Amino acid sequence: MNGFGRLVLAGVPIGRVGDASPRLRQALESADVIAAEDTRKLRRLATDLEVEIRAKLVSYYDANEAERAAELLVALKEGATVLVVTDAGMPGVSDPGYRLTRLAVEAGVHVTALPGPSAVTTALAVSGLPSDRFCFEGFPPRRPGDRARRLEGLAAEERTMVFFEAPHRLAATLEAMAEAFGAERQAAVCRELTKTYEEVRRGSLAELADWAAGGVKGEITVVVAGHVPATPGEADLDELAAEVARLAEAGTPRKEAVAEVARAAGVSRRALYNAVHR
Repeated sequence: MNGFGRLVLAGVPIGRVGDASPRLRQALESADVIAAEDTRKLRRLATDLEVEIRAKLVSYYDANEAERAAELLVALKEGATVLVVTDAGMPGVSDPGYRLTRLAVEAGVHVTALPGPSAVTTALAVSGLPSDRFCFEGFPPRRPGDRARRLEGLAAEERTMVFFEAPHRLAATLEAMAEAFGAERQAAVCRELTKTYEEVRRGSLAELADWAAGGVKGEITVVVAGHVPATPGEADLDELAAEVARLAEAGTPRKEAVAEVARAAGVSRRALYNAVHR
């Protein structure tokens, strides 16, 4: 044993305090150090849970994450149990936590987690969209150009996609998604999950963008259906294979040419690859 302490990443309620687990209560009571994204919200949570915090309480948010992570690593090496909590959901999922976890792992500190609510999986479950395969894309870029490029790069993503977004940017983001993914792509906007005014709006991206234009409030999670590749006929594939050949003759590596043409045409790379070999 190296005598190091333990890093505990704890999921906290995304809305209702009643979703807090007994293990979270125990961890709040027994930790030596609690690193909280917002110490005031953490104290309110402890009061609601009727938990007395005896630990050293420190702030741990985006602006001080790098500096604070180094300090917390020192405490872990000295044998402390450090509990990390964010305002809602799991640390490290679009919230502080990753840097400290990475440092702890590299130093040989034991890292564990207390499972808890997550807006990502909760929104996915209630969206009504395929949930067997999905990816989490976090917050889209704020600048219109950067956002358009990011979404364009996801246009051929076949898995269901989950995003976070600020309410005042939701309408613009849904419009950009409709432009990149197609106006009829199905999606769901999940607002205030588990809270009193929970709302889930389902429909096409165009319909949701029109709805959001009227103004939306609260915590927002957006779930978007993945791309469904077209099933082209043999003649279509032959035409696309010819385009691959033209790109290859111009100097593009064939593998890259296949990927580029397949993405642009919305067809399976494997089907196009087979057509090229035919």
